[in-house]
Amino acid sequence: MDSTPSPSSSSAFDLVSRALGRYIPRGGAAAAAGPADAQGGRTTRRPVPANPAAGHQEQILGAVNLDGDLMITRCNLDAPVFAGLDAVAGQPFVDLLPPWDVPTVTRRLRQVVETGEAHVARIQRLRRSDGSELVVSLSILPAAAPEEGLTVSMIAMARRLHLYAAETAIGTSLDIGETAQSLAESLLAWGDVAAVDLDFAVWTGEGVTGQVQRRIRLRRAALVPDRAWPEGYVTPGDDLPSDASRLLAQAVLRNDAPQAIVIPDREAVERVLGSPRVVRALVPIDRSAGVACVPLVLDGVPPVVLGVAEVWRRADCPFRDSELFDLQELVARTAHHVDLARQHQREHTQVLALQRRLLPRTGGDTIEIASVYQPATPDSAGVGGDWVNSFPLPDGRTALVVGDVVGHGLGAAATMGQLSMEARALLSAGLAPDEVLEHLDETVTLLDEPGSGLAAGYSALGSTCCIALYDPVSHHLALSSAGHLPPVLVTPDGHAGPLALRPHPGLGIEFALREPFDVHTFVVPPGSLLALYTDGLVEDPALSIDEGIDRLAEAVSTVHPWDALQQAARHVVSALAPVHQRDDVTLLLARMIGHRKGDTATLRLPARYDAPARARAQVCALLRQWSTRDDTRDDVLLLVSELVTNAVRFAAGPVTVRLIRAGSGLLCEVGDTGNGRPRLRRGDLLDDGGRGLSIVHRLTTRWGVRWTDTGKVVWAEVAG
Repeated sequence: MDSTPSPSSSSAFDLVSRALGRYIPRGGAAAAAGPADAQGGRTTRRPVPANPAAGHQEQILGAVNLDGDLMITRCNLDAPVFAGLDAVAGQPFVDLLPPWDVPTVTRRLRQVVETGEAHVARIQRLRRSDGSELVVSLSILPAAAPEEGLTVSMIAMARRLHLYAAETAIGTSLDIGETAQSLAESLLAWGDVAAVDLDFAVWTGEGVTGQVQRRIRLRRAALVPDRAWPEGYVTPGDDLPSDASRLLAQAVLRNDAPQAIVIPDREAVERVLGSPRVVRALVPIDRSAGVACVPLVLDGVPPVVLGVAEVWRRADCPFRDSELFDLQELVARTAHHVDLARQHQREHTQVLALQRRLLPRTGGDTIEIASVYQPATPDSAGVGGDWVNSFPLPDGRTALVVGDVVGHGLGAAATMGQLSMEARALLSAGLAPDEVLEHLDETVTLLDEPGSGLAAGYSALGSTCCIALYDPVSHHLALSSAGHLPPVLVTPDGHAGPLALRPHPGLGIEFALREPFDVHTFVVPPGSLLALYTDGLVEDPALSIDEGIDRLAEAVSTVHPWDALQQAARHVVSALAPVHQRDDVTLLLARMIGHRKGDTATLRLPARYDAPARARAQVCALLRQWSTRDDTRDDVLLLVSELVTNAVRFAAGPVTVRLIRAGSGLLCEVGDTGNGRPRLRRGDLLDDGGRGLSIVHRLTTRWGVRWTDTGKVVWAEVAG
């Protein structure tokens, strides 16, 4: 082997070679190889020992240097375990690979050349000159200078080392697909093709049972290597044919006990599978092949079968008993990782379903809504507590709410659902945004107390929330925020930027630090676009939070008034959010439309005895102008008369009457300066009071009260 130092003493190849020099004794394998030529190629070929891993089992390290064309320039494979690998300077590195692995490994080598990022520790098979194969852990390391090419380091996978490395690799992800893929890649050390098929309930995260199931549905979760498979062969994401699932289940559950089985050759495989369709679905190669099927079992009474791992190899290389023992040991060691991924998948699915259930479904005639929720990557801490909601209020306004609950998982999901529903109920009851936040603040504090029923150790203190109420008549937007990032507003003239809100601590902050919640009011002309979001959309380690918000404002400002809002929301998220993010990303876009000027009317009357009569006269003229039906007009006139009479009788100051024509109905609002709450009660026949609200209740489809800074507004809806 060539051991001449390169011009760059700090190259990856020289670093690995110097490390190898400390472990490979002089006069050992290097001497057996014979003299090396000037180009680093071998002039003599070492014979391949019957068991190259025997004897010097500790000598398992090797390195090969490649140029930019992926040709071998130097190599250091002096350990006996590498005997028979024809690594000669000037030949392509891919000549050392089985033909079906050439495209995949070539792609990885090119990727390291282009990106300069190492590709570390992948299980790979190498082809010896006698046709046998060697399993190695292969890493591709870029050189310090591009002209120096690549260094490929190899670790021949001894039995115990391989088991340890495989178990370590399999436990690094909570994604069930990645876990199955890691297991399949580790199993490839024992065969030509490895596959992992999981019970469909395990794949979807559902509960598993120890009861023996005669009918089982298997889904292919992983398959290696990645190459073009014959038509009809089951690939990842596909369900196995029912006959194949049944046969595999029977094979590994003989006598109701899970156990590994071996089918030695193609003839036996076809005899067991029976159907040509099942053979096409399960047998990966046309040549004679045998298979070892090892169940993934959770220990218990009775044991629980999660799925089946299958390793295929040529029939002329039968499985030895020691190899089957290793296969069963590896699968047994890693089955609990698959179950952990299943549990994580179950929790992830539950929380994600709750998240999507809370997303706004649609807007209305006065506002257009679009929302995007992008959960964190599956192997992160779990789905977070981001939530966004939009719903019409009974009085014709629209509520827009966005929140970010601290933490991840079921504890955050429970808090998120509770806060979302509480906010909706309080806003529908007519409370102002600041009053709603006061109640949410108290709720978060109560939830933090012991015995609250949330997940042990979970705390929602510091969660944030922002509430916006849009009035489609006055075109005003009322905002209150508890520690949340400011919404971004794009006005029809193209100006875009965050709304100026006074900073406020999050929900549940220590009592001494609490401040009153403010209500900020902004004018939003028709055509304005409002963006509510969570921090996952604008946070970037390379940027400050203000720069992230500015990027969002710039992206939202590019949305054209004619663009489909849902498509525009997806475009904004894809432009700003990374592909693999550690936090949830939530965006709500609201395009303000409002009522047309001719569909609303406002009357202001002094609180005098003649106010009801004046209101009836002006409202009657307006309803005739709107061509309202006679029966509807009579109901509205009686309704206005009763509400104005109550306002004059029980309140002081001016009375405001507002009528809104919305769809097929009419919304009537009467405002005054009183602070008493009208209540519907059951009265006796001779009672003088309380009949007005009874009339209102019978004439309307719904009615209610909302509070303002100067008093209250009683609203009522009449069907058209």
